[in-house]
Formats: sequence, structure tokens, C-alpha cells
Amino acid sequence: MGVVIIDGSTVRDFVSDEAQFKKSVEERFAAFDLNNDGVLSRGELRKAFESMRLLETHFGIDVVTTPDQLSQLYDSIFEKFDCDRSGTVDVEEFRAEMKKIMLAIADGLGSCPIQMALEDGDESLLKKAADLEASKSNSKASF
Repeated sequence: MGVVIIDGSTVRDFVSDEAQFKKSVEERFAAFDLNNDGVLSRGELRKAFESMRLLETHFGIDVVTTPDQLSQLYDSIFEKFDCDRSGTVDVEEFRAEMKKIMLAIADGLGSCPIQMALEDGDESLLKKAADLEASKSNSKASF
């Protein structure tokens, strides 16, 4: 378990680094594309968001969400990602929506730093943002 400190500028800098952001999003996309067909189905995107455990607890208290509410939630997320209404989410659609999400997180954080606890093997985009900032700090310290 590790801890990183991030703020809005950490996240915004990560999104602004187009090469690093694109690479990181494509890695996440590939991990979510369970059948390796190059697109995310409704089920694959749902599993991806379920794996993030966003609905498990709310400030340490279990949240009870009915199956119908969950289906509606995941359907609305899928519809947001499926910009061209093709019934699947390609990597470009995924990247565009993840960019919007990351910039919304950056706006929400503003200049207030937060500590983020990370589980071993965490490969989240926020962790990648913190790693990118740390690598920049380390290269500056080398001079």
C-alpha cells in the first residue's frame, strides 16, 4: 500500500501530456477489452466501472443500490461513452470521455492537495498522474 499526494494541477498536467495520457488510456482500454476485439461492449464497460468499486461505500458506509438502479446507472454511463451510438465504445470515444472525467476531477480538486491511498498494483489514471509528476520532480532534483 502506498500514498500519493495530488491536486488539480497534477491531474491537469497529466492530461496535457498527450503522449503519456494517450498511452495510459490505451493501456486501461486494453485491460477492459476482455475479448480483444478493439471495442468495449456494454458488459465490458460495466465490468470496468464495477472493478473501480465506485458504489461499494460512501464514507465507509455500505451503499445499497437496487439491481434496476445499477442497470440504469451503467446504461447511462455507456450511452455517454458511446458518442456515435454504434453500440460499442472505441478507444477514441473512451479517451475523449476519460479526458472529460479527468479534467472534471482536476477542477474539483483545484489547488487543494489530497492524499490518495493506493493498493498494490493500482494502475488508475490518477496514479499515473501522480507518477508523472513524481518523475518530473525527480528529474529536476537530478540537476
